Amino acid sequence: MASSSSSGLTFKLHPLVILNISDHYTRVKSQFIVNSGADSPPQPPRVFGCVIGVQRGRTVEIFNSFEFLYDPSTQSLDRAFLEKKQELYKKVFPNFYILGWYSTGSDAQESDMHSHRALMDINESPLYVLLNPSINHAQKDLPITIYESELHIIDGIPQLIFVQASYTIETVEAERISVDHVAHLKPSDGGSAATQLAAHLTGTHSAIKMLNSRIRVLHHYLLAMQKGEIPCENSLLRQVSSLLRRLPTIESEKFRDDFLMEYNDTLLVCYLAMFTNCSSTMNELVDKFNTAYERHSRRGGRTAFI
Repeated sequence: MASSSSSGLTFKLHPLVILNISDHYTRVKSQFIVNSGADSPPQPPRVFGCVIGVQRGRTVEIFNSFEFLYDPSTQSLDRAFLEKKQELYKKVFPNFYILGWYSTGSDAQESDMHSHRALMDINESPLYVLLNPSINHAQKDLPITIYESELHIIDGIPQLIFVQASYTIETVEAERISVDHVAHLKPSDGGSAATQLAAHLTGTHSAIKMLNSRIRVLHHYLLAMQKGEIPCENSLLRQVSSLLRRLPTIESEKFRDDFLMEYNDTLLVCYLAMFTNCSSTMNELVDKFNTAYERHSRRGGRTAFI
């Protein structure tokens, strides 16, 4: 496997793809542990799926993903299931195409090339997204690797090999809201709401403390520059002046109007969600009453009145 790709393509990966692959692996792993029933079960099976998105020129943007049925032992792909999923996605996202596939593991394996070749009739140059489910606390980068396939001559024989490609994380407003919501969910390890609030306030206090220390350093630097203790730097003064000019913008009338408009829109969406939830609950309750009265009417001759 080569170290880096030379295709010149720019890859943009959306967080929804990472969440989908992680959710797929978590579900399969939980089901595998329950079915094995052992205290130290073996490694759960790998998961497989397709990644979809759009390609505009030399830019490939991966928006979403879905699962497909693949048997690693026989290296067979359920074509009927894949075509059905592709047809359903085309109805909702007509501009999305299958860009490649995904799987889990620490590194690309030789058997992965069989899965890669199976998708070449759909996309002549599919990409391979690999998620490493192993937890490494020392690693700061995302455990996601994107591979392309290139034809290389090895020992006089042309062979397809995986080459690693660089990528960037691209988000839209809906994804940022979703990721922020997931990040603030109540922990499942039994932590109370007070513990969660304390952790949030501690993080906020640390951020404010760091901001205060940086402002203090900048203030001391400007005082020393005013007293002539250090030489005057016009470029730094221009940056400070530009930063200070941004402060009054949040006090303008336009900002207040825009803020109130966004705030009211958010409240309206919350109210709409509450009404929808209440309507759904009421519909379920009415259905239960109708079912109960229909059964009662068969025995006593009455009819349902709801």
